[in-house]
Amino acid sequence: MQTSDPSHTQHPGHNQQLSNNQDPATEVAFSSAASAESDESLNIETLNDLASLADYSLLNTLDADPDAKTDGANHSPRQVLSGHYVLVTPMQIENPEYVTHSKTFFRELGFADNLAQSADFKRLFSGDLSNLPHPMRKIGWSTGYALSIYGNEYTQQCPFKTGNGYGDGRAASVLEAVIKGQRWEMQLKGSGRTPYSRGADGRAVLRSSVREFLAQEHMHALGVPTSRSLSLYASKTETVKRPWYSEGSRQKDPDIMVSDAVAISTRVAPSFIRVGQLELFGRRARGNEHPKAMAELEKIVLHLIEREYAYVIDQQLTRDDKVVLLARAFRSRLTSLIANWIRVGYCQGNFNSDNCAAGGFTLDYGPYGFCELFDPRFQPWTGGGEHYSFLNQPVAAEKNFGSFCTALKPLLASNPEALQQLNDIDDGFALEMQTEMEKMWAAKLGLSTFDPVLFRELFTLMIQTSVDYTIFFRELSEIPDNIDPLKRSFYSNSNSNSKELDERWSAWLTKWKTLINGDSSSQSNEELSRQMKRVNPKYILREWFVVPAYKNAAVGNYDLIRELQDIMTQPYAEQPEEVEEKFNKLKPSQFFNAGGTSHYSCSS
Repeated sequence: MQTSDPSHTQHPGHNQQLSNNQDPATEVAFSSAASAESDESLNIETLNDLASLADYSLLNTLDADPDAKTDGANHSPRQVLSGHYVLVTPMQIENPEYVTHSKTFFRELGFADNLAQSADFKRLFSGDLSNLPHPMRKIGWSTGYALSIYGNEYTQQCPFKTGNGYGDGRAASVLEAVIKGQRWEMQLKGSGRTPYSRGADGRAVLRSSVREFLAQEHMHALGVPTSRSLSLYASKTETVKRPWYSEGSRQKDPDIMVSDAVAISTRVAPSFIRVGQLELFGRRARGNEHPKAMAELEKIVLHLIEREYAYVIDQQLTRDDKVVLLARAFRSRLTSLIANWIRVGYCQGNFNSDNCAAGGFTLDYGPYGFCELFDPRFQPWTGGGEHYSFLNQPVAAEKNFGSFCTALKPLLASNPEALQQLNDIDDGFALEMQTEMEKMWAAKLGLSTFDPVLFRELFTLMIQTSVDYTIFFRELSEIPDNIDPLKRSFYSNSNSNSKELDERWSAWLTKWKTLINGDSSSQSNEELSRQMKRVNPKYILREWFVVPAYKNAAVGNYDLIRELQDIMTQPYAEQPEEVEEKFNKLKPSQFFNAGGTSHYSCSS
C-alpha cells in the first residue's frame, strides 16, 4: 500500500514486464495522471478534438450479441445468450441542463474547462449520439455479467432465472479514447433501457447521480483507485418516481414515493470489466452453453489483460502463463484496494461480484458510505448485512476473488500445473490481505511495523468510547501531548466510566508515543506528523453533507455540489477556518438512524 502522498498513484503506462517467477507491482496500476510525460501540451477544446482520439478496442476485438439489432434499438428486456456486448442507442434526457464537471479530471485529460458547457459536448454526455463527428460512433454498448453474492452464484435476480438477463441495466458506454497514452472508456449512467434493464426504466435520478459524481472524485483525491467523474447533466423536465424516505423518517426502508429529476453522469475508467462479467463467460464455458463459449471466455480474459494489465504482463507469454499472472496481479490490486477503503473509512455497502472491477479499482457508488462513529459492523445499505459491513470487506473481497479464479479455471483445465498455481494464488488471498491490512494500520499509526497488542487495545477503546473514525486519526496525527485533543473525536463524553476510560486512553497514548519515538529516532515529531497526515484525511464525504447538496440541486441550485467538489478534492489539506467549522465536525445527533442519511435501501 502506498503510504507516501496518497493523492498520487502509479501510472499505468510503466513498461514493467513480468515473467512467471516475478511478482506484480503491489502498488495500484491505475491513475488519472495517465502518461503525464507523453503529450503534456494536448489541449482538447472541441468535440472534434476529442473525436480524433477515439479508438474502440472493445467493439473492434470482442464479439457482438448476434441477436441484436445493428442500429442499437435494443431496449427491450430479453435474454442475451452470447457475445460480449449489445449495441445500444442511449436515450437522451429531456432538456438537459449542465450541473457540474470535474475540473481536476478535465485538467488531467487536457480538456478545456469550458468544453463541458458547449452544446455538442452536452448533447453527447446527456445521451444524444446522433450528430457525432467522425470517427466517433453513433451507437453505444452495454454488457452482461453474472451475479455472485458473497461468493455464491445467483440467477434469481434475472427475470429469466438463467442469469442471461443480468447486466448494464441503465448504463451504456459511448466512447473509448486514447488520451495522453492512456485508454479511457466513457460510460453514461442513467442513459435509458437496455436488454438488461429487467423491466426498469433505465434512468438514474439526480440524487444518486450527485452522490456518485462527488464520491468518485473524492476517492481519487484520497488516493483510492476509482472510476472517475467527467460530467453531470440533469433534465429540467423529465422525472421518474422512486421509493424514498419521508422527512424525519427513522424507517429501515423507504416509506413514500417521490418524483425525482433524471440525470446522466459520465464515469470514466480504463475499462468497465467486472468480476461478474468474467463469471458469466466462465459459467458458459463450464457448461458448454454454446459453441463459442470457451472462445468468448478466452477473448474477454485476454482483452482484460490488454486493457488493465498490459504493462505488468509480458504479451509474449503463453495464454496460460498470462492467466496465472493475471490472477496474481489482480490479487495484489484488490488487497491493496480494500486496505485503502478501510484506511479512509469507506464502506462499499453492496460488494457483489458485479460491483467488483476486474481492474482493481472502486466501481459503482450505490449504497456506499463513510464510517463516522467507529463501528466494525457499519453498513449503510439496509440490504447488505454484516457480510458487506465495514471491517468485513477483506473477507467479502476474498469471496469475489474466489469467484474471479473460478471463472478463469476453464481456460486452464488441460494444464494441471497452471491450474495448481491458480489455486495456490486463490488460497493465498487471506494472507496477502492480512499483510496489506497490517501495513495500512501501521501507516495510520505512524509505525514502521504493525503492533498487534497496541492495535487491539486501541480497537477496544475506539468502540467503547464511540469515536469518530476520521477525526480521531487526524487528531492523533498531530501527536498530542495528552488525550484532550483526541476527545474532540468522542461522540459521548458523559460515559459513567469516563474517568476509567481517560486513564486507559492516557496509558495507551503513552505506550504509542514510546513506540513511535523508538521507531523513528532520526525523525522529528513534525516530520512524523506530516507523514501521518498524508495517510489520515481531514475531510470525508459524510452523507449529511451530500443530502442538502442534492436537495438544493432538485430546485436548480448547484452551488453546494460545487462547494463540496472543491473541499472534498483536497481531503488532506488544511483549509480555511470557515471550511473546518462547517465540514470537520462530529455527526449531529439528529442524523443518526435517519432514513436516507444514515442508511438507505437503494440509491437509484
